[in-house]
Amino acid sequence: MRNGPDIAQIAALIGDPARANMLTALMSGKALTAGELAREAGISPQTASSHLKKLLAGSLVRVRGQGRHKYYGLSGEDVAHVLENLMGLAAGRGHLRTQTGPKDAEMRSARVCYNHLAGSRGVQMFTAMQKQGYLETTEDAVHLTKEGTQFCIGFGIDLEGLGRSRAPLCRPCLDWSERETHLAGKLGRAMLTRMEEIGWLVRIPDSRIIRFTRTGETEFDAQFSA
Repeated sequence: MRNGPDIAQIAALIGDPARANMLTALMSGKALTAGELAREAGISPQTASSHLKKLLAGSLVRVRGQGRHKYYGLSGEDVAHVLENLMGLAAGRGHLRTQTGPKDAEMRSARVCYNHLAGSRGVQMFTAMQKQGYLETTEDAVHLTKEGTQFCIGFGIDLEGLGRSRAPLCRPCLDWSERETHLAGKLGRAMLTRMEEIGWLVRIPDSRIIRFTRTGETEFDAQFSA
């Protein structure tokens, strides 16, 4: 195709194994230094710096300075959305990098996907919110209903505050491990933050894994019975 978006350039940036590992590490939503990303990718700091320059030039990551340090993060939720879909495609075609184990089971149960809940728990929440009439879905969009608005307010979500940015309130995201949809967008992030605030779950340091507390697991299942 002579005209239109250059998908080959983006695909080449993501397709390098070291850069793919660095981008995957940023799926937690946490900003990381070049040194931390180098360790995630198993490469030298100098090589990591070269890769980061390419990712910055391709607008896949952004950098922020704080003191003497620079912190890198994904440039936006759209990048995370593409990465999650690629993970699903790779898993579905049998392209897995490691054997399954305890961490793999926890990742499949509940994990961070760029600051929203993913894994079987994320799919459970999305499905329950649909059945309870809180979300309406079309082929490629998700909308919060009036009932959903009342639920979110009662759950402690500041919908008025969320509406101040132009990012989508609700966005469907195909879960790579479940092959079903979980909730992304501003509401997805707000729901995860709220569940963390009320003690339902904790994020495991230096990992994308989310672990529910005993009380949180009970409350979550009661609220989001699929």
